[in-house]
Amino acid sequence: MDNRTKDDFLNGQLLLIDKPLGWSSFQAVNKLKWAIRKKFGLKKIKIGHAGTLDPLATGLLLICTGKFTKTIPELQGQAKEYTGIVTLGATTPSYDLETEIDQSYPIDHITEGAIHDAANSFIGNIEQRPPVFSAIKKDGKRLYEYARKGEQVEIKTRTVHITAFEITQINFPDVHFRIACSKGTYIRSLAHDLGLKLRSGAHLTELRRTKIGDYNVNNALDPNVFAENLLGPS
Repeated sequence: MDNRTKDDFLNGQLLLIDKPLGWSSFQAVNKLKWAIRKKFGLKKIKIGHAGTLDPLATGLLLICTGKFTKTIPELQGQAKEYTGIVTLGATTPSYDLETEIDQSYPIDHITEGAIHDAANSFIGNIEQRPPVFSAIKKDGKRLYEYARKGEQVEIKTRTVHITAFEITQINFPDVHFRIACSKGTYIRSLAHDLGLKLRSGAHLTELRRTKIGDYNVNNALDPNVFAENLLGPS
């Protein structure tokens, strides 16, 4: 049972949420907002998240309430850590499973050693091109709006920092990884670029955010569990 008071949430709370697969970050925020408003009879409460996760990703979402929403920009700037799976031998326009496979490539020439070497080559500062299916704005529209209409758009590269790119398991064509990186890094783009580096293709098939700064998903709650703890079983 969650014993926090109305004043606790209004004054500010930092909530660690484990976003389920298929949920948007917006849905997770809304679930918490609904539960807090219902519990305390509030017409409105300030609430927001510090860094979006795609619906196809799971893991740590930092959600701030009340006066703590002022800390969101600072939290967004923290380093992140992810685990997941890159599948070799095929690409998709979105670099993940949001879109269908558009091209297949041979993988017979790829050795385990080559995969480790390729991953190591991304350590440090790299120039990365965000996926065309992303929420970055260009000329007032989000990139995915252009992409869904099939419109070509020039996307500038950005400098990001990769602290760790560890290959944790290889079951061809699936490559399991752990990545620690700076704000603004697209793991989908890393998956795509890993495929290019291996003279093949690749796309991201699983992603879980495990850390933001010192906050760990092991201490996070499913949004439904948060609501149940606050309101009691429905």
